[in-house]
Amino acid sequence: MKNLQTKKEVQFSLVYRDMWQSSGKYVPRKDQLAKVAPVIIDMECFDRVETNGGASEQVNLLYGENPNVAVRTFTKPFHEAGIKTHMLDRGLNALRMNPVPADVRQLMYKVKHAQGTDITRIFCGLNDPRNIIPSIKWAKKAGMTAQATMCITYSKVHTVDYYINLAEQLIEGGAQEICLKDMAGIGRPAMLGTIVAAIKEKHPDIIIQYHGHTGPGFSVASMLEVAKAGCDVLDVAMEPLSWGKVHPDVITIQAMLRDAGFLVKDINMKAYMECRSLTQSFMDDFLGYWIDPKNSLMTSLLVGCGLPGGMMGSLMADLKGMHAAINANLRKKGQKELSEDELLVELFDEVQRIWPMLGTPCLVTPFSQYVKNAALMNLFSKSMGEKPFTRMDPAMWGMILGKSGKLPGELAPEIIELAKEKGFEFYTGDPQALYPDELPKFEKMMKEEGWERGKDDEELFEFAMHEKQYREYKSGQAKDQFIKDLTERMQKAGKDMSKVHVTWQGGLRTNIEY
Repeated sequence: MKNLQTKKEVQFSLVYRDMWQSSGKYVPRKDQLAKVAPVIIDMECFDRVETNGGASEQVNLLYGENPNVAVRTFTKPFHEAGIKTHMLDRGLNALRMNPVPADVRQLMYKVKHAQGTDITRIFCGLNDPRNIIPSIKWAKKAGMTAQATMCITYSKVHTVDYYINLAEQLIEGGAQEICLKDMAGIGRPAMLGTIVAAIKEKHPDIIIQYHGHTGPGFSVASMLEVAKAGCDVLDVAMEPLSWGKVHPDVITIQAMLRDAGFLVKDINMKAYMECRSLTQSFMDDFLGYWIDPKNSLMTSLLVGCGLPGGMMGSLMADLKGMHAAINANLRKKGQKELSEDELLVELFDEVQRIWPMLGTPCLVTPFSQYVKNAALMNLFSKSMGEKPFTRMDPAMWGMILGKSGKLPGELAPEIIELAKEKGFEFYTGDPQALYPDELPKFEKMMKEEGWERGKDDEELFEFAMHEKQYREYKSGQAKDQFIKDLTERMQKAGKDMSKVHVTWQGGLRTNIEY
């Protein structure tokens, strides 16, 4: 550990976006973001805040809100306070679950920088530099800081040397910062410290940021180890959305680091409590209706399967849907039905079994969903008396065949044989070459619809990135479906609907009065 007299500074980043995504489906509305931002600033302990990226802008559209307005609203007060903002960027997939053409990816950086996002965290679940390095160049050209990301997991493939070599490739490719994205929190503390120390020894000026979910319980120890090794910034959360499958709370991490001799900022606890109260009010308003209570719990079962905190909301929803179908099949065969917990354990076991068979991709969006879906369908197939891997969707096959990049590990012989039986061909070229430019097509469609391209082409970007959701937002279909879903969930939760009044203003925000 560094001599206490040197007092290395460690900064904190509040991952406000990921706090919500790791808990449920939706993120706060723009009016809620505008209300909470000044209070986050008043806490006086954050040098960075994660404001957008990942799935957040897509879910804005899903409840009828313009994500471009939301991003500009949220980033503005942080800029004025001198706090850097950052976003999550899925590399080849940009802000969605499937590959994005190069011209749309490049436009994203121009748009997001203009909207007030300073840093882009570029990751690829396969850790394929070919999917990350183009984004590094485009982000820097647009004026953003390019934070290249290594997805952390624990396997025979993902060794200390593997990550040190990957960091070298990303820094050589122009990365200004490195993030260790421990999305499932299964990176072992000592291993992570060794990786950070090796990068810092060779590149002392490269800023390193650590992002670790709390699900299996390693993250607090991991944060101490990476801080000792020279890590500069730690991602943290706060109540009521800290711990569980999310991230450690800033209060705990600040106290731990201060005791260990690090220089960390004080926390304005009055502002913390106000922010805590506001966040809870957003949950009570409507966001909590999509948050499964089990996501607030930690579980060591994640140590083996390695599933990430960010997909636990969707996993529990998928599990509920499949639970009834599997039990119906078991009843027909006269077999014992499974409780939800029993099915969850079976799912974790199946993920752990098939993960190396599928090339050991890092279990992060979208590959965590692919592997989880394959495991879940295998359990369904088993209940039907079918062989495993008989119900894999095209997206899963795209990953297996190399259309998303190079898999870190080797495919199992039975998977290769199954691909041959289906007449599929493996691809070893640059994944981006499979997805030609599309902006001219979207420019033409916008003109035909009579839609404006928006300030800094932000509406064009949103349409090209999320065509289906954008059309549903523009038509009002998304708003109507959201209100219908919300009403049903409130009724199921036992709300007296005679006392509930839902209104919309300009299609951009909802007021829910009890």
